[in-house]
Amino acid sequence: MTATRLAVWGDPIAHSKSPALHAAAYDVLGLDWEYDRRQVNAAGFAESLGGLDATWRGLSLTMPLKEEAFRAATTRDAHAELTGAVNTLLFGDDIAGYNTDVGGIVDALAEAGVTTVRSVRILGAGATAASALVAAAELGAERVEVSARRPERAAGLVVLGDRLGVTVEPRALDDSALDADLTIATLPSGIALPPEISGPLAARGGTLFDAAYAPWPSALAVAWGGGRVVSGLGMLLHQAVRQIRIFRHGDPLVSLPGEADVVAAMRSVL
Repeated sequence: MTATRLAVWGDPIAHSKSPALHAAAYDVLGLDWEYDRRQVNAAGFAESLGGLDATWRGLSLTMPLKEEAFRAATTRDAHAELTGAVNTLLFGDDIAGYNTDVGGIVDALAEAGVTTVRSVRILGAGATAASALVAAAELGAERVEVSARRPERAAGLVVLGDRLGVTVEPRALDDSALDADLTIATLPSGIALPPEISGPLAARGGTLFDAAYAPWPSALAVAWGGGRVVSGLGMLLHQAVRQIRIFRHGDPLVSLPGEADVVAAMRSVL
């Protein structure tokens, strides 16, 4: 029998929990699929992709390959088109690209009871911030403040906000002016903001969703004190569920057979 192969690519990649998540799901689904990890950098992505044979069903992509995967895809879903980032490739007659990070954020927040917001602060203006902005728009946000060390990096997010019908205001991390219902932190893992910055952000930040989850609790989660905090592990879990729907059905919105059991098995390996 010919193997069905999948993998997660990125650089670095040794820390990835995706192989364990996918293996747990495939076991429940009764799928004899192989899912591995491979260290691939941006410069080597095109050559590595071109070397795959017909046994490959798809790929999960993490940093720094989401923009490379976007360019490689011949079709893209709406979230990928909006963000310019693809974290899932499905192979077939075409190379279909998807962004499941947006849905992962929305699903993780819904699981924590956050289903609608009006004002959102996004910390950071890097690659994940675009997915955070689209997720905020889908939750009903009307105003989004992007707080970053270099606010000028948020220029693309202002343009994206216009497309989404959301007012986006870039500001420095120490110059926040918004009383937010929700703060979405997209800062790199291990970043610790000084108390004179994290304190005011927490005081006016509403619920914190921190995309970083290693180590946990993050320095920012600790600074949030008694406020509600949602770990990025929820995003990791739910974006993977949507990926597996794609690999199984070709559609991130079509539920898996016995999906509650699948999700429970995946959660057990986090």
